[in-house]
Amino acid sequence: MTLRTFLALAASALLATGCASSDPAADDLGPEPATATGEPGDVHDDHAHHPDPGDQEAHHGHDDHVMPNLPATGGDGYTATDVHFMQMMIGHHDQALRMARMAPEREAGRDLLLLAQRIDISQRDEIRTMELWLEERGQVVPDEEQRRQMQMPGMVTDAQFEALAAARGHEFDRLFLELMIDHHVGAVQMVDELFEDPRAGQEPEIFRFATDVASDQLDEIHVMERLLAQIDPQTPSHDR
Repeated sequence: MTLRTFLALAASALLATGCASSDPAADDLGPEPATATGEPGDVHDDHAHHPDPGDQEAHHGHDDHVMPNLPATGGDGYTATDVHFMQMMIGHHDQALRMARMAPEREAGRDLLLLAQRIDISQRDEIRTMELWLEERGQVVPDEEQRRQMQMPGMVTDAQFEALAAARGHEFDRLFLELMIDHHVGAVQMVDELFEDPRAGQEPEIFRFATDVASDQLDEIHVMERLLAQIDPQTPSHDR
């Protein structure tokens, strides 16, 4: 199931409960996108992974996921899959912060500096939200070393980091946007994968958080594609 299908189902669930939602505009870097509210609906996928209820350890299920041996157990209303999603998304966001904080010292353009600042503020706040979610449930919060050991969709390699660090001006802007678009697409993929498990993402708090992350990342992808098109008119779009 794609994110577009999932968001359509989520929107139907919100309307059924009488809650209103709106699609945030992606035309500028102004207001923060509206957040989704309401209770999660039933999400089913004939090809979804169905973990053994007696197995408290989350199954990774995807070859492009590598993480330290972090324990994760289910609890009241949430699953071990939910816990691993939060642990891994912390590592994913941590890398985005490291990329965003490179911009001011590398002669980045004004628009890219504003984007990097937005990413830094929003993902720093989201990391704290995820840390609190884990702490309140007695789950392990990955430390700095563990966060940097994680491999997930869209993650930037050491060689790519070195190339980004060496770039300046328009070349930095171009490379940053290419890498960050792929990075954001990877985060949306992680949300897709969370909801492939019909037992996961059902707790209202994690449902709202995951859908907000996907919505925000998709908005920023469109912003970055527009900025990249100003540098490279051949830039493909990631319409979903």
